[in-house]
Amino acid sequence: MSTDTPRPLKSEQLQATDEIVEVAPGVLRTQLPANITGLGHVNMYVLEDERGVAVVDPGLPGKDSWKALTNRLAQIGVPLKRVHSVIVTHSHPDHYGGAAQLRAESGADIITHRLFRTFYDPTEPPDVDAEELALMMRSPFEAPPWGGPAMDVPWKRKLRMRAAQTFPRLMKVPTPSVRLRETDRMKFAKRDWVAVHTPGHTHDHLCLFDPETGTLLSGDHILPSITPHISGLTAHGDPLTLFFDSLDKIGNFSNQISIALPAHGTPFTNVGERVQQIKDHHAERLQKLRDTSNSLSRPASVMEFSTHLFSPRAQGAMADSEAYAHLEHLRLLGDFERRDIDGVFEYVLKG
Repeated sequence: MSTDTPRPLKSEQLQATDEIVEVAPGVLRTQLPANITGLGHVNMYVLEDERGVAVVDPGLPGKDSWKALTNRLAQIGVPLKRVHSVIVTHSHPDHYGGAAQLRAESGADIITHRLFRTFYDPTEPPDVDAEELALMMRSPFEAPPWGGPAMDVPWKRKLRMRAAQTFPRLMKVPTPSVRLRETDRMKFAKRDWVAVHTPGHTHDHLCLFDPETGTLLSGDHILPSITPHISGLTAHGDPLTLFFDSLDKIGNFSNQISIALPAHGTPFTNVGERVQQIKDHHAERLQKLRDTSNSLSRPASVMEFSTHLFSPRAQGAMADSEAYAHLEHLRLLGDFERRDIDGVFEYVLKG
């Protein structure tokens, strides 16, 4: 009989509750269910002002999340028609799921970064130049560039996804009505919020900063105790460098941030320290890849490196994708060589 003590859950893994707390002036934290890998909830923040409310990241698509969303607003005493804005921090379903339905019910603006685009909508955002196109995501149906297995998507879900690519409205994919650029300002909760573009986790990740109270809506960019997935499935050659640069962008004014409001987990105040912890975590992974290659003394595939970088229960397409992002970062730094062996990338530490 095992006597191992289960590890306590991290705050991002806790199940959603109906608790509503004011976490900054005019900003309420509510929680929506999100039983997806490594997560238990999505924080939907509600920003109150004389016009009604803006909501941030209205959860997953589906009846359970929508029921929780409407219940949370009812607890606050806000009818759907009083939702004037829906802010979506980035193009993952657990963040934009309720946005289109909220717009249909209330006529609310859907506010994103200007590069917002989902897997289900292959059209490019307006006024995108060649450099910005490099930030765009790859299709989940494509075989990964490193030659490993494609993401294992159940066939029923794959059919729905393919249908949704042809008819995006089937997935209630939101169409932004306001696309923000870096340093654009908008008023919510009676204060001006500044747009901060933080690519890395996704190409279109948007944070919003209120300099008056020092409040940062940090989305998935900076979380209190876990690190966001950095995918190699992007047309950009080095998403990890993008992520480091975005961490530094926040770190450079972290002394002005009194509280960070993440999309998962509890709000936190040690933003500068947390930025450094996340950078250190990735530096350790990079060193682990160097040490692994040195001990193997031969080229190895992305999938083999992934087994050294992630625990057995974390193995799979997402782990391979993140391993690839780290290996490509090291290759571009000049630490690794890459070889293409019959369509499978192999990497080895330079002598």
